[in-house]
Amino acid sequence: MSTKAPNPVDKYVGSRVRMRRIMLGMSQEKLGEALGLTFQQVQKYEKGTNRVGASRLQQISEILQVPVSFLFEGGPGAIQNGEGFAEASSPAYVSDFLATSEGLALTRAFTRITDAKLRRSIVDLVEQIASREAPDHR
Repeated sequence: MSTKAPNPVDKYVGSRVRMRRIMLGMSQEKLGEALGLTFQQVQKYEKGTNRVGASRLQQISEILQVPVSFLFEGGPGAIQNGEGFAEASSPAYVSDFLATSEGLALTRAFTRITDAKLRRSIVDLVEQIASREAPDHR
């Protein structure tokens, strides 16, 4: 029996659900309860294993307090506006980073630092560490 790979859009929408849920400090269990589902079902949505229907997307967006469009922003096959330019959105690596608990914790902590020089020093330190880990792949 072969397993079918998740659709890239389903996977992306799931990662956006996960990112927003984590931003709100909400567990999969809590989101599942609000949707009348098990946390396992939420897990499948977040991984893109199960496709989310339109009415469920609406429900999720209301619970996570974002417009439905937030779940698709910057995703694969993003629709461009009338002038032919995609709406400004973060690069995929930013969304991927913020979808992790470490990325979200680091972002929250960093934004609480008010001293601009200290923030710059932290960025410099992280860049130095990263440059030792691997060559720049931007």
